Formats: sequence, C-alpha cells, structure tokens
Amino acid sequence: MSEIIKTEAVVLSKLNYGDTSLIVSLFTKELGKISAILKGGRSPKTKLGLKVDPVNYIEVVFYNKSTRDLQLISSADIIEHYPGIKAELEKLKYAYSIIELVKNLTPEHEQNLRLFKGMIRIFSLLESSPEKANTIFARFLLFFLKETGYPVQLEKCSSCRINDLKGVQLYYDFASGLLCEKCAEEYAGSVIINQELFNCLKSLKTNKLLESISAGVIDQAIVFMEKYLKYHIPDFKGIMSLQLLK
Repeated sequence: MSEIIKTEAVVLSKLNYGDTSLIVSLFTKELGKISAILKGGRSPKTKLGLKVDPVNYIEVVFYNKSTRDLQLISSADIIEHYPGIKAELEKLKYAYSIIELVKNLTPEHEQNLRLFKGMIRIFSLLESSPEKANTIFARFLLFFLKETGYPVQLEKCSSCRINDLKGVQLYYDFASGLLCEKCAEEYAGSVIINQELFNCLKSLKTNKLLESISAGVIDQAIVFMEKYLKYHIPDFKGIMSLQLLK
C-alpha cells in the first residue's frame, strides 16, 4: 500500500518517458534521494512539468511505496527557482556540479538533513552572494567531502603530528593526509601543496573570507578536492558539469 509523502526537495534531473511523462531524480528532505514519475508531465494542459526543472527547490507530494523503484508524483509547487543562477552560465555550471555530485555519489533513500540544508544554503549564496561562484562551490565541495565520509585532513602532519606548519613545504597523501617535507619522503605518491593552496583550503574549511586569494588558487583547490574524491571513490570519473564552459 502506498504512503502519501509531502516533503521539500531539490530537483536533480529529469528526462522524458513515454509520450507525455517525465522521470525525475529528487533529493528530498525526508527520504534522501528518490526517483519518481510524473505522469502527463509534458502535456500542454499542465504546467507541472516546468516545476520539476533541475536546480529548482520545490515542495512535492508523491505516493511512496518501498517495493517499487519509481514513486508517483501527485503535485509540486516551487519554493525557489533561482533565476539569478539560471541567468549566468558560470553560476549554472557550479549549480549543476552540485546536483551532479549529489545524484551520483549519494545512496538512494538515505536521509541526510545536513546535506539537504547545505544544498539550499549554497544555492541561496550562488543566487545572491557577492562572493565569486567558484569560491562558493569550493566551500560546498569541502563540505560534501566531509558529509560523505571523506574529510580533508589539514590540521597537522599525519605522520609526525607537528601542527606548526607555517613556512613548511607541505605535501598530501590521499590515503594518509597532510605531510611535512621530511615525512613525505616515505610516501611516494604524495603531491605538493604550496602554502597558498594550503591557506586557501584552511580558509574554506574554517569559513573565512577569501578576499586575498586569487580565483586561480581557488580553482586549484577545486581540482585538488576532485582528485581526492577520485582516489577515494575509484568509480568516480570527475565532475562533468565543470566542463560546461570549456
């Protein structure tokens, strides 16, 4: 027997199904990620299909049945559709990168309220914050790594445990964490972390303003975190949406 669920959700994707229907992926506040069908969603007689566009923050009602893969959407209303994001390709690139990460790297039917609220917060910042879009996305990516169980260790050398790292040549081993120059000799696969990149990552982690850090260094931080995620999730091939403007 179906249960009627009313919840908030972020639309991750939608695709055409049959003659008039849509299949959508939603990240919901109550049930985590689900797949659902919107019957007649492409019919000219209904505007419901327009409400389930990717990135939209909606309130949705659906019939939930644990024994089926696709839940049945009954209604949906837009809470926020983020026109500022959709009007700028740069912002849209990062918004799609966020929903791509959530769609591809989170389990089905597992509630994660912190991640849900984090998505809404980041979309609000992309919509109206004066901070650069790549900085906002970098903040989300670091947060996402922590929420999915792969926090980036930046506090001390993971081998000798020294925490006074000012002026020290640093390295990073994706399996072990941050390393000082002396300890890095024992880790053949470690990569160099210059002080500028290290300071950027630390500022992101502590939510400090990054006014003095260049956009290029922030992009380096995003590349570093993407490689870190690839190491820990071998099936992950990278964030395709980041190539949107290239």
